[in-house]
Amino acid sequence: MEARIPKVYTYTDYLGFPEDARVELIDGLIYDMSPAPSRVHQEIITELITVFNVYIKKNNKPCKVYAAPFDVVLVEEGQDESKATNVVQPDVSIICDKKKLTERGCVGAPEMIIEVVSEYNPSHDYVRKLNLYNQFKVNEYWIINPYEQNILVYTYKDNIGYSSPKVYTFNDKVRVGIFEDLIIDFAQIKEVL
Repeated sequence: MEARIPKVYTYTDYLGFPEDARVELIDGLIYDMSPAPSRVHQEIITELITVFNVYIKKNNKPCKVYAAPFDVVLVEEGQDESKATNVVQPDVSIICDKKKLTERGCVGAPEMIIEVVSEYNPSHDYVRKLNLYNQFKVNEYWIINPYEQNILVYTYKDNIGYSSPKVYTFNDKVRVGIFEDLIIDFAQIKEVL
């Protein structure tokens, strides 16, 4: 019996998927994003986007903040984006290099990505996406777990990548590495959940 080699999908294939398909491509494999996120998941994202947008406008930063669904196409250096095999929809993406922005989303690594853990597939954020974001040198990656009420903060270091994360709880204030003077008080976020 012949072993089947799974099809490796590209960004070109992804653009041909039905519009209502909520999927991501990682290493050319399709990962389903269903079902819809929980209310608490959405509350956390809404609060964070508000904090980031207020900070960016107040401090006249050149950055933009986007919530899923927003395509982030991760490309190898010199790779044609149509051949990219990694297309993700992070819960929150912060992009400060506007040259990365296209009509369809972002091509290249955002400066910061935040994922709020889903109860249906936590390993997607803790393993698969952690490795992917490390590979593509995302400067800062936060994993927020609303069930354990903790935040893991990974910071990319040249020639090293991500090392052990800083761990915070929903009672802590967390400094945003890409904006040295922005501190997010998770106790305030916890109040609205």
